Amino acid sequence: MSVADTVAIGARALSFIAVLQAAGVPLFLWLFGDELLRSARPIAAAAARTALIGLLATVVYQVVEPARLADSLSGVLDGPLQAALLASSVGTAAAVRLLGLALVAVSALKASRLGAAVGLIGGALIAASFAFTGHTATDSQRWLLAPLLLVHLLIVAFWFGALWPLHLASRHEDLGVNARIIERFSKLAVLLVPMILFAGLALAFVLLPSLAALGTPYGQLLLTKVAAFALLMGLAALNKWRLGPQIGAGSAAALRGFRRSVLIEWGLIAGVLVATAAMTGLFSAEH
Repeated sequence: MSVADTVAIGARALSFIAVLQAAGVPLFLWLFGDELLRSARPIAAAAARTALIGLLATVVYQVVEPARLADSLSGVLDGPLQAALLASSVGTAAAVRLLGLALVAVSALKASRLGAAVGLIGGALIAASFAFTGHTATDSQRWLLAPLLLVHLLIVAFWFGALWPLHLASRHEDLGVNARIIERFSKLAVLLVPMILFAGLALAFVLLPSLAALGTPYGQLLLTKVAAFALLMGLAALNKWRLGPQIGAGSAAALRGFRRSVLIEWGLIAGVLVATAAMTGLFSAEH
């Protein structure tokens, strides 16, 4: 992988992590904000910071992507190539994503139901932006792939975006508040999170030309993502069936264990997003 590839994919990976985190926090605040006594402001502030990081990473990726296409960092200074990229679906996706991130950042300025609604709209725009470009945008089955991708990303944002707020709540709120939030979150996660796998497998079924494609770099990264998902489900089960009930029973040690668990989950999902950035940026399902 060239230096240009490394810089572009690095910016792409950072943007994936930041924008999906930013997309999920408004949803967390909408669903659980009524339970938060001391952590609402720290969570909103984290959303604003993450949205700003996402804005910066998205702009950097847009600027350096021509270098990857030209296979040289000098491509950053190629005006016609920059203009062509801005006029393409990549530019459209970036514009929609930047608008969504700006709305998330604005929504964090003041806690209110209107602000939360603005954040939700921003999060939806962030998720929708991914359908404007990439494999799902160019495939003949886009009518099926785009809705599957949107469902997949919205639930990833719900899960990934909730982990840092859950960590902050575990630091700022008492055991009773944490017990209620964890119980409510776990009930939703049991229903929604398996759909990440189902939607992802459906996307792979349509995009992959055959089972032999699992031996390609694209397929191997896909299998890595499935393995990481299995590990994440094990951690989620630990949180729901062991740590959650113990926190409800008043165990401070269990709350500390939960805090560590969600940080591990966050790191694993961030790793999956890095793999996704490489998989979708460097390889195709056909090769």
